[in-house]
Amino acid sequence: TTTYDGRETAPERITADWFMASDGAPLPFAQAAVGGHAVGVPGLLRMLEMAHKDHGRLPWARNFEPAIQLARDGFIVTPRLNRQIADTPQLKEYEATRKYFYDAVGNPQPVGAQLVNDALAETLRQIANGGADVFYNGAIARDVVAAIESVGARTGLVSLTDLAHYRAVKRDAVCSLYRGARICGMGPPSSGGIAVAQTLGILESFALRPLGPGSIEAIHLITEATRLAFADRNRFVGDSDHVPVPLQGMIDQSYLSARARLIDPAKRATKVEPGVPRHARLDLLPPTRLDTTLEIPATSHISVVDGSGNAVAMTTTIENAFGARVFVRGFLLNNQLTDFALNPRDGDQLVANAVAGGKRPRSSMSPTIVTDAGGRLLLSLGSPGGARIIPYVVQTLVAFLDWDLDIQQAISLPRHVTLGGPLEIEKGSALEHIAAALKE
Repeated sequence: TTTYDGRETAPERITADWFMASDGAPLPFAQAAVGGHAVGVPGLLRMLEMAHKDHGRLPWARNFEPAIQLARDGFIVTPRLNRQIADTPQLKEYEATRKYFYDAVGNPQPVGAQLVNDALAETLRQIANGGADVFYNGAIARDVVAAIESVGARTGLVSLTDLAHYRAVKRDAVCSLYRGARICGMGPPSSGGIAVAQTLGILESFALRPLGPGSIEAIHLITEATRLAFADRNRFVGDSDHVPVPLQGMIDQSYLSARARLIDPAKRATKVEPGVPRHARLDLLPPTRLDTTLEIPATSHISVVDGSGNAVAMTTTIENAFGARVFVRGFLLNNQLTDFALNPRDGDQLVANAVAGGKRPRSSMSPTIVTDAGGRLLLSLGSPGGARIIPYVVQTLVAFLDWDLDIQQAISLPRHVTLGGPLEIEKGSALEHIAAALKE
């Protein structure tokens, strides 16, 4: 199992206080996320090219044909897309997005309209013929930089040099055992693989099978284990090329067994603190304030298994649904820089996820591949959902491995989520009936 990291990077000229306002407070997310200043150096195409060189069977250009055809022919605007446009008024502020997402009289593209994107078809055609270099050097790169420098009250810093120097990274998977299965996920700068492994490693100390899905006791244990994992995540996880992440110490089973002993099976912990995993550099990390970076749930996940048993789990996003609202050459640019901590400091110390030049922002993306003790593929899975991705994936794995539900049953279970603080339950689901008991 190999992981490919195509995470965006911060432009080299950026400073730690990039998202701090003149009054010393961090910018509100809605203000920080819109405009050229929120755009990180895109990495997706370099990552796809690297993975294709290692594993691809079809010619590079052949893989682009369906997308080019779809862009040329267009697709029907759905009620969901129409509603999202209506709920995102900033799209009207910039000429390029206004022309694409609104009709001639200024209304969101109506349900049933055919949305054609000839500019994207041409961009994809050029990349198909010339490889990822066409995107990172030359005319497309110049247009990307020009758009970033011209959109929004605060212009961006991504330069032609930043684009030309971007490199995808092949990394070791983060793998651990749970109920005899081998769970492999993504390491830093994603917090997903570590947090999923930590939550499951803590739950290994408890017998979940007899409790069953939807039981108050099981929900409580999963919630408390998730809170402990998020406490460690928020303090220790950032881009491991820039900050020391004690990865092996965080997923060590003896450490997680000790963390499990902090859970009272009958009572919610009033305060959850990060632990001290082996090799943690506490002198480099703030002792008090925890990073509370906001992640917006606008992600896509794709799982594929072929006839030979090869599996892919791929989570991809431009962060917010319409990214930074910057539209160039037929595509939207990301607002991934807001995945860094908007407030980067605790006193004089920087948090693990503070922004820095060339650094990759932390994510919760959790593409996951599961095999049995003999190495046989069991699952390829992941999820959208911002920071909620982690508990979503954990619950699916528990349902499959502890309760023997098939994968569709596991995915369809009502969701209960904590990001380290309060417990959230899925609106309109069966869990609403036990809300009072959970409060108790």
